[in-house]
Amino acid sequence: MWFRQDLRISDNPALFEASQKGTILPIFILDDETPGIFKMGGASRWWLHHSLQSLDASLDHSLNLYLGTPQDIIMMLIKNHPVEAVYWNRCYEPWHLKTSSTIKTLLKKQGIVAKSFNGSLLWEPHEVLKNDGTPYKVFTPYYNRVLLTADQVRIPLNRPPKLSLKKDQKSLSLLKLNLMPSIPWFKTIENTWSVGEKAAHTRLDNFLHQGLLGYKSGRDFPGQNHISRLSPHLHFGEISPNQVWYKTKEHKNQAQKDAEHFLRELVWREFSSYLLYYHPDLPRVNFQKKFDSFPWLVSKQNLALWQQGKTGYPLVDAGMRELWQTGFMHNRVRMVVASFLIKNLLIDWRKGEAWFWDCLVDADLANNSASWQWVAGSGADAAPYFRIFNPITQGEKFDPEGLYTRQFVPELKHMPSKYLYKPWAAPQDVLKKAKVVLGKTYPHPIIDISMSRERALEAFKHLVV
Repeated sequence: MWFRQDLRISDNPALFEASQKGTILPIFILDDETPGIFKMGGASRWWLHHSLQSLDASLDHSLNLYLGTPQDIIMMLIKNHPVEAVYWNRCYEPWHLKTSSTIKTLLKKQGIVAKSFNGSLLWEPHEVLKNDGTPYKVFTPYYNRVLLTADQVRIPLNRPPKLSLKKDQKSLSLLKLNLMPSIPWFKTIENTWSVGEKAAHTRLDNFLHQGLLGYKSGRDFPGQNHISRLSPHLHFGEISPNQVWYKTKEHKNQAQKDAEHFLRELVWREFSSYLLYYHPDLPRVNFQKKFDSFPWLVSKQNLALWQQGKTGYPLVDAGMRELWQTGFMHNRVRMVVASFLIKNLLIDWRKGEAWFWDCLVDADLANNSASWQWVAGSGADAAPYFRIFNPITQGEKFDPEGLYTRQFVPELKHMPSKYLYKPWAAPQDVLKKAKVVLGKTYPHPIIDISMSRERALEAFKHLVV
């Protein structure tokens, strides 16, 4: 049983099938070579370390760990053990699809059964096509199409009733995978999360009981408790979308509109995987070719200030610091910080995508690239080019009391709400009372928001066909 992005025991189709056949050699292979530039980032590696630790405990400490390419490791295991079949759940990143195909061919040549299953999507990409047999490019028609078969979503499987497991003496220790960072920057992340299958279900239950009611509108307010924070658990497969789907439907009577909206967000996650499946170059190539001529600016200084949360725009800085301190960022704020980088600083969306890839515990190739292209306006289901999030008005509207912003930008915690999102406009006596010295305790804005908006609109206009 080859574990991949399905680090759980319950509702694991491949594990369930394997458990019916006999003794299982459960394996996980860390492959840092095949993904190339999309090798896992630091925050994801930290999460994976703890997730593997949790899975190993669930398997009575019989999980076998290896480092290398899956082809090499699986062929080595076949030589060393009487393997009759190899089971796994499918992953949809381009390199995973290629690897799976290669391994199936190699196994069949050796007369070994090779079976893969869908354990991470509600609908596989090839199951959702337009009437003419072509894939969808826009979310709403895709969403309307999958709703027609919503009652056919696979019901989650139980835990296998019994598992006969085998430990390989050549298995590496978890520490040998070298997933934990050498510098302890992750300490605040460690205090933010509980990792593993049990933690994933606890998080879902807590959200459904405490955060679902009011989700539709509350999800836009970063200071409120109306988001699930399930994305890293879903990415690593500690919980399946099927489990989330059916558990949420149980709460529809109490909060129908909120539950429907939450399930719609789950389908948006599916759509991102769908786009990546049919457009494997999505993480690096503009979906809309007209963006290839966009006049991006190269400013290492501005990029670094954005990364560090020192732009002088409090909501942007709060988001970037939340990312660094927790490995996560509220979705509304993700849109604001991405818009600021792309449209106000005119820095290529791929620079932002790369930073998120390294810093997010929920870094997911499909979601990350589709969402960055959406904000840039270059994607399949893109925001219109003239939609530029104003970090001042976004803060005033969605964090009016500054609960979120003051938490992550504590140097402004005494600023009155009237000036919190534009401290440069505050009279000197207000700044003094709040113990704020612009340029010293908190930076001046690195760019004028109005001027940069006009500059962006002018640049985007030339792309319109």
